[in-house]
Amino acid sequence: MSNLLAARSQMAVSLAFHIVFAEVGIALPLMMTIAEWRWLRSGKTVYLEIAKRWAKGTAILFAVGAVSGTVLSFELGLLWPSFMRFAGAIIGMPFSLEGFAFFTEAIFIGVYLYGWDRIPARAHLAAGALVALSGTLSGIFVVTANAWMNAPTGFRVVNGQPVEVNPIAAMMNPAAFSQTLHMIIAAYAATALAVAGIHAYVLLRRREASLSEPLGNFHRAALVVSLTVGIPAAIVQPISGDISARFVARHQPAKLAAMEGQFETEQGAPLRLGGWPDVSKETTRFAIEIPRGLSLLAYHDPSATVRGLKDFPRDVWPPVPIVHFGFQIMVALGTTMAIVALWAGSVAVRRRRLQYDASDRWLLLALVIVAPFGFLATEAGWFVTEVGRQPWIVYGVLKTSDAVTPMPGLIVPFLLVTLLYCSLGVAVIWLLRRQIVPTTHPGR
Repeated sequence: MSNLLAARSQMAVSLAFHIVFAEVGIALPLMMTIAEWRWLRSGKTVYLEIAKRWAKGTAILFAVGAVSGTVLSFELGLLWPSFMRFAGAIIGMPFSLEGFAFFTEAIFIGVYLYGWDRIPARAHLAAGALVALSGTLSGIFVVTANAWMNAPTGFRVVNGQPVEVNPIAAMMNPAAFSQTLHMIIAAYAATALAVAGIHAYVLLRRREASLSEPLGNFHRAALVVSLTVGIPAAIVQPISGDISARFVARHQPAKLAAMEGQFETEQGAPLRLGGWPDVSKETTRFAIEIPRGLSLLAYHDPSATVRGLKDFPRDVWPPVPIVHFGFQIMVALGTTMAIVALWAGSVAVRRRRLQYDASDRWLLLALVIVAPFGFLATEAGWFVTEVGRQPWIVYGVLKTSDAVTPMPGLIVPFLLVTLLYCSLGVAVIWLLRRQIVPTTHPGR
């Protein structure tokens, strides 16, 4: 394995783990706050129990996310020194703001965890809301820095060095809105539907008759709160995906061509479902083609011209099969989640209230099936974002191969980091299962 591949693999493994912790860390505080709000409004102690259990999960994931985020910070400097030397002054501001959001979140997590019965109820609820808000802002600032790598602005290059740096302009880069919107909604949809799937599984497996009344109430209430976030997030996510795709069409046409397996520049280009991009023969086989669909979605014009990969030098093509399959997987999983969310929403509309029980067998089964889809779609989406930008680490400015450290033997830290994250993942799942999901009477 080359040093470049080892460095890229280590970053991929680190991000693959961190992004899951980060997503849950963004969405779980919101669900926790909604549960507490419902307790204050209704007086039903089951919501208090849910809020306390999800607060423990938030604390666990905050700690793990802080560790994995710190590892990523070190990796940026150690694996990609040329990138940090070039971009440090430009993207330093969003990382600094992320630090402020992180500290705010840490402070109010402490207030929330230890403030029960010690501060007024409204102040405690406000602390939970601030945890949710600061967690979301933290995610927005980090994704803004990544968006700059896809649409670098706020500087000029003179003799290979950035000059006239404007960090505000860098933060307001053209990819910032679409990428942060897509990522934050993904965090809410993935986490909420995963939590809904867990509680749907318990209701489905143990049925109402074998559950004690308090335990049944707990799982039904947790299902309702998680779907309060998951249904709208999963339904609007395709809209944010459309916004992201149109950004890619305008600013990264080679990535769009790889996503769609589009080799020829074509007016009224078709949308491809599935298929196998044969790079050697420069064609995509076995795809179902919807005439003019790609032109319509990418430019909102069925006759628009879509640039194909042949329009670009071969050495700036991203790895086409990985990008194409990643995009297809992301879209398929996201679409399925939206359909299940619409189903759950239609049941609530028909009943005029958000309420589910074991009699909704097929819906519960669907929620169990889609429970991991959000995280899988996020991983696939990040592959599209990062691999689709190759061979650039800063699009059109700095190549990834020019930014990697010259230090040899990078396969060793890659293997160690992979082992560390696998162990960490198992430990986190065990802790969350013990702290969040009750197996006996809630409250014990």
